[in-house]
Amino acid sequence: MADVADHFYEGGGAMPAVGRITAITLTVAAALVLSACGGDSDSEDKAGGRDKSTGADTGTEASKAPGASASPVADRPTVELPSDIVDKYEDWKTGDDVKDAVLADTAGRIDATNDAIVRGDASAPGLPFYYRDKALRGAVEWVQEYQDADLSFTGTTRYFDPKVTVLGSTSAAVVYCADESKGFNKNRKTGKVDRTPSDESPYVLYTTRLERSEKGVWQTAVLTSKRGDETCAG
Repeated sequence: MADVADHFYEGGGAMPAVGRITAITLTVAAALVLSACGGDSDSEDKAGGRDKSTGADTGTEASKAPGASASPVADRPTVELPSDIVDKYEDWKTGDDVKDAVLADTAGRIDATNDAIVRGDASAPGLPFYYRDKALRGAVEWVQEYQDADLSFTGTTRYFDPKVTVLGSTSAAVVYCADESKGFNKNRKTGKVDRTPSDESPYVLYTTRLERSEKGVWQTAVLTSKRGDETCAG
């Protein structure tokens, strides 16, 4: 599932979508600033639903969130997604300890958001663990939208081309792409999967700002998304 961005958000996913959950419309919170100064702005994308999507398997990364060993201070929530849902992270390692810790917690946020949506639990503990401020409010609303619509999702989402900027000892920014072409809405009550073709692009550009908590967790504070961005579709 996408992390809550398209959602808003994944986050987490954003949660968020190519002909899948187009019945859901959730405006993303403010935009991220990749510098020490600047202001927030409304997201350019609306959550259409959770279209899990994944492009071709390159085999460069495991099909689950990378371990958060680079940020070992706090115990991370254990998230086990159903076998029909895969979050695939490609090139999610840089070799830099700080950047890899940021990416690990970004992946943890995405998985935790998708887990909350699948379970239909807007109060899932993984949300306040990986989110804060505007992004947390957006994530809770995003998950609630799924609950209200009796929707879940199925399929694979490929997360790729991450770019990490460390802005200080407790602040960082991550921009990454998601391919949601292989994700679909699923009715929570009937289990029916909606594979209706969509005219929307399956590619989503996510822009996030993270703040390191006192426990050492890189929490997403701001998250926005833009569907069809040439950066990801090119």
